[in-house]
Amino acid sequence: MLSDPSKKYRPYRPIRLTDRTWPDAEITRPPVWMSTDLRDGNQALFEPMSVAAKLEMFKMLLAVGFKEIEVGFPSASETDYTVVRRLIEEDRIPDDVRIEVLTQARDHLIEQTMTSLRGAKRAIIHLYNATSPVFRKTVFRLDRAGVREVAVHGARLIKQLAAAQPQTEWTFQYSPETFSATELDFAKEGVDAVTAIWEATPEHPVIVNLAATVEMSTPNVFADQIEWMHRHLARREGIVLSVHPHNDRGTAVAAAELAVMAGAERVEGCLFGNGERTGNVDLVTLALNLYTQGVHPGLDFSRINDVARTVEQCTRLPIHPRHPYVGDLVFTAFAGSHQDAIKKGFAARNSDEPWAVPYLPIDPEDLGRTYESVIRVNSQSGKGGVAYLLEREYGLTMPRRMQVEFSHAIQRVTDTSGKEIHADEMWAIFRREYLEPAEPIAYLGQSLFDADERQGIRLKVREKGRDKVLTGVGNGPIDALLDALAAAVRVQHYEEHSMGRGSDAQAVCFVELACDGVAGDIFGVGIDGNIVSASVKAVISGINRIWARLPPTQRAALLHREWPDRHYA
Repeated sequence: MLSDPSKKYRPYRPIRLTDRTWPDAEITRPPVWMSTDLRDGNQALFEPMSVAAKLEMFKMLLAVGFKEIEVGFPSASETDYTVVRRLIEEDRIPDDVRIEVLTQARDHLIEQTMTSLRGAKRAIIHLYNATSPVFRKTVFRLDRAGVREVAVHGARLIKQLAAAQPQTEWTFQYSPETFSATELDFAKEGVDAVTAIWEATPEHPVIVNLAATVEMSTPNVFADQIEWMHRHLARREGIVLSVHPHNDRGTAVAAAELAVMAGAERVEGCLFGNGERTGNVDLVTLALNLYTQGVHPGLDFSRINDVARTVEQCTRLPIHPRHPYVGDLVFTAFAGSHQDAIKKGFAARNSDEPWAVPYLPIDPEDLGRTYESVIRVNSQSGKGGVAYLLEREYGLTMPRRMQVEFSHAIQRVTDTSGKEIHADEMWAIFRREYLEPAEPIAYLGQSLFDADERQGIRLKVREKGRDKVLTGVGNGPIDALLDALAAAVRVQHYEEHSMGRGSDAQAVCFVELACDGVAGDIFGVGIDGNIVSASVKAVISGINRIWARLPPTQRAALLHREWPDRHYA
């Protein structure tokens, strides 16, 4: 039983802002978005991202449309330092993108951070120090003047070091960390001192980032704090007012939205709300909330599955199936009454009118999701039973998303026959759906070879009645296979299991593919005694199934070039 909280916790008292204006405000344009996904430790990962994973994440963030990306904490991590240097030295940063790096207000950390940015065309140097009473008393043992001097000294040093690197177009950013727990008059005092040193003007603005480092109150209180600062900061016309909400109370999205209504012009956060403790504010949810209100967020999530799979792969953290907009189940209706309302909504829908389908606040197609996944069967009506019987009778354990996909094939049969379907019939349907398609590519065999520390493959196939041997090279067998086939597909997910035991055991591989022109992702399956052969069969199965779904006029683009003579044996 919980103890009496009144004896342990003090309520956070709201400020007395009686003439607040944010409740009547409306968000009509997106804020400046800043991704903190690459900061070392920011995701609080079991396995920190490698340099390769961070570079892959950076590439994805660029594709989504972020123009400000915090690429690391170079003084705290050798990996982050390496990432910053590689981005600069390998010219990976587009001219219209500003990278950001973070540093505490300590001389040696500031100096190392500024060194990491040598040669950058445009950069944001982000200085912070904690300012709340509990930090002043228990961590730093400094009074207000002492904490303010830490910020002022750091600001002076950054200005001096930036002047020594004139080839970089600098933007300065300051965060009074733990702002949400800091007295407003002291937060203003510290910010004003820093922006005076940095000479904030409309021509050379300074970013002031107000962090709910720990979410401590209801979102309306945070909005009042932001509006108070928005009104009272000196040199306001030379400031980009930014917020960095956390989700300790579970209300970071609401706090960020109200903060923008209260005067904030910029929002820092992570995709899908990753971050320490309960996470940073979820930028995907914020952006798509705007989209559902008719405001384009300036970020492109039309391939939401691609973004989700990249984040899961890089962070090794799964996305919850109920996560807003992107979870596997958020566009799914299991209940009969919901299914009936959605069917009627689709039937009555006029494409020239605003989106209005019951239970669906956004058109799944806008996110690259398929309508087929909206109405699905559950364990009582089919999907769970299908997965259970195939696993029990044949040892086939399908990925969760594939269970949903295959349930549609079963449902088509049961809707037509109106009869009970048994495991052997399910297996026959499974083989027909995934293992037997042989157009346009029939698999005949393969062999692997080494190619300058990379993997090569010789693939024997039959295409248009001709037997061919194709060659490809990649980072592994799958990458080499895609090079050999020259197929315009993207691998979203791969997994393998064994079927059976002992000498009769076989490998079963599942590959999830995406292709422009086909809504949603498509699975391929391969079964073989050899794991590499099973993987090759799975990819070819998926390509053949994508080919069958494409309009005939688009099929040539799937295998988007005729296999040239150099691919023949």
